[in-house]
Amino acid sequence: MKKYLNVLLVIVLLTSVIITGCQPKTGNDKVIIVGATPEPHGEMLNLIKEDLEKEGYELQIIEFTDYVKPNFAVAQKELDANFFQHLPYLLEFNEKNKLDLVSLGNVHIEPMGLYSNKFSDINELKDGATIAIPNDTVNGGRALNLLEDKGFIKLKEGVGLNATENDIVENPKNLIIKPLEAALLPRTLDEVDAALINGNYAIQANLSAAKDAILLERSDSPFANIVAVRKGEESSPKLKALLKALQSEKIKAFIQEKYEGGVIPSF
Repeated sequence: MKKYLNVLLVIVLLTSVIITGCQPKTGNDKVIIVGATPEPHGEMLNLIKEDLEKEGYELQIIEFTDYVKPNFAVAQKELDANFFQHLPYLLEFNEKNKLDLVSLGNVHIEPMGLYSNKFSDINELKDGATIAIPNDTVNGGRALNLLEDKGFIKLKEGVGLNATENDIVENPKNLIIKPLEAALLPRTLDEVDAALINGNYAIQANLSAAKDAILLERSDSPFANIVAVRKGEESSPKLKALLKALQSEKIKAFIQEKYEGGVIPSF
């Protein structure tokens, strides 16, 4: 029995070492651990791996499929940085969760668009149509502001990006606004009349902003996607190298060639 327990203890200890060794750890000056949503963020990061290797840095990419965990992971020092969000979202997230993350710099804009499987022209939008929007505060407000900008609704004065469906004061088409998890919006297109979808989730669903969007945010959108880091670490040489690689002509050419207006460089 004692021999069995000793063997079991060795197995447990070995398993612990293996699992611990697989966990990402920050603090290495030559390793950059970045959390990102898969496309286009993860794709851009994979493109600059070799460039950073030439500068003496190893880039490790941890993929996320939500808008919550990557910020906590940076705050808890599980990541050196993340790349998935725009600045208004980060500021709102900081305030709500008492975090102190900052923008290292802009990389690109992913225009939010209105997509539909039921009609191909905005003039076909019927009275009482159901429009799905992201259910997080900033992106939901962003969606409602886009509808207001295009003249479909009017919001209470001054609500800005904090707008919710309850702030609609004029709704001549009696649109039904349905807030849903942002990542799920492309899957709802058969169930709703249309959905306002963030650029990265549209791309993952093979939706082209240039070809498929019925409405699209203007190119001067303030929602540039950023690299977010812990406050006080903006001058870190490895993080400066990361931003330089993401703000390169190589990335600009990739964005312009692959996304044809669905993603726009903002540097």
